[in-house]
Amino acid sequence: MTGGRPATASVGAMKRGTRIAAFVTTASLLAGCGGTAGTPGRAASGTDGASSATPTPTSTGVYATRVAVAETRPVDRLARMTVEEKVGQLFMPVLYGERADTVHQENVARFGVKTPAEAIRRYHLGGVILFPWAGNVRSVSQVVALTNGMQQAAGDIPLLIGVDQENGRVSRLGSLVTKLPEARTIGRTGKTKLARAAARVTGTELRALGINLDFAPVADVNVNPKNPVIGPRAYGSDPKKVAAMVGAAVDGFHDANVAATAKHFPGHGDTDVDSHTGLPVIRHSPSQWSRLDAPPFRTAIKHGVDAIMSAHVVMPKLDRSGDPATLSKKILTGLLRERLGFTGVVVTDSLQMQGARVKYGDGEVAVRAILAGADILLMPPDFPKAYKAVLAAVKSGRISKKRLDESVARVLKLKEERGLFDARPVSAARAAKIVKSAEHQRIARSFR
Repeated sequence: MTGGRPATASVGAMKRGTRIAAFVTTASLLAGCGGTAGTPGRAASGTDGASSATPTPTSTGVYATRVAVAETRPVDRLARMTVEEKVGQLFMPVLYGERADTVHQENVARFGVKTPAEAIRRYHLGGVILFPWAGNVRSVSQVVALTNGMQQAAGDIPLLIGVDQENGRVSRLGSLVTKLPEARTIGRTGKTKLARAAARVTGTELRALGINLDFAPVADVNVNPKNPVIGPRAYGSDPKKVAAMVGAAVDGFHDANVAATAKHFPGHGDTDVDSHTGLPVIRHSPSQWSRLDAPPFRTAIKHGVDAIMSAHVVMPKLDRSGDPATLSKKILTGLLRERLGFTGVVVTDSLQMQGARVKYGDGEVAVRAILAGADILLMPPDFPKAYKAVLAAVKSGRISKKRLDESVARVLKLKEERGLFDARPVSAARAAKIVKSAEHQRIARSFR
């Protein structure tokens, strides 16, 4: 995912196997889709960069409550959630500002509230993604304060805090973290231990900063030299070699207890169109897909990858509907879940990208993605429209209670497996010792 900076919004124009199956089935018997929450709206605009009073996270308060929640059975946790809280868990937008209490005009325009903390509380968000252009990345101490403040605002259910830190040209944290080579450079070494080491270093630094999910590794097999969007981000053009590197990278992220995301399913390696600006069409037959595109995703699943990101690409020989994979039930449910056996979280690529928006409006895209099998909607361009559309689809029955609970169960399971319910605030002093440490610099030099 390489979603670029969205156009500035105007205030006047805008408003996540068997265990899961048992979890969802029992929850369905225990609770209805009831409950109410505040209606999404607008707050008075403020001045960019100003701050409102948000408590500083401590080891008590919300974190103590969260630990108590962690000790609750997952089925009971899901059963107690309102429909609004469940729908909120499906969303992962960009929030604007250096701190959770930073007042920013873009938050007012896009979410109807002044600060990231207010947006998290109002919409019961399941996660957020950080970007430097949103003011989220300035320094180690600033990122720590931001992630701690966001987790404080999240209350009983912790946030997934994600970032695109592939290294190389897609490196959202830039010079803040240890500089490591792009995937192609690592792939050319032929040494999977280096792929694992790089992911472990990156994951360790992310976790120290309070970031618990990386949208990496890239699992695409770059078989098209003219590919304008993948290229050096992929480990190479040989499916078996790429698969080995992807599996090693997943292991590296897990060494650091950071969630890994294999992307972009069902494969973005044979395109000559950038899905940020258009809708690529890949004419691989089922047998070609199984031989060329699928191996890295199969390996990622075998290594326990936490999430898989969908691609905004059309594969007409896999699904004749003409819909991109993000909106295709045949691909996300039929291929990924049923054929490859993936039981983790399916996250869309950025819904701001043109490839997701060619056929349908922003609200309909969000609903169709969930119906196709997605669990997390990443960066919807019109957040209130997408949130209201999904909420309305749930209340009308278009998205069934069972389907909603399946996704929420997977999101909660990921958070539980990565220890987020037990997590304490991260320390800026400790992060400063870990990020760009001498040991990490030594590992980085080993690639030269």
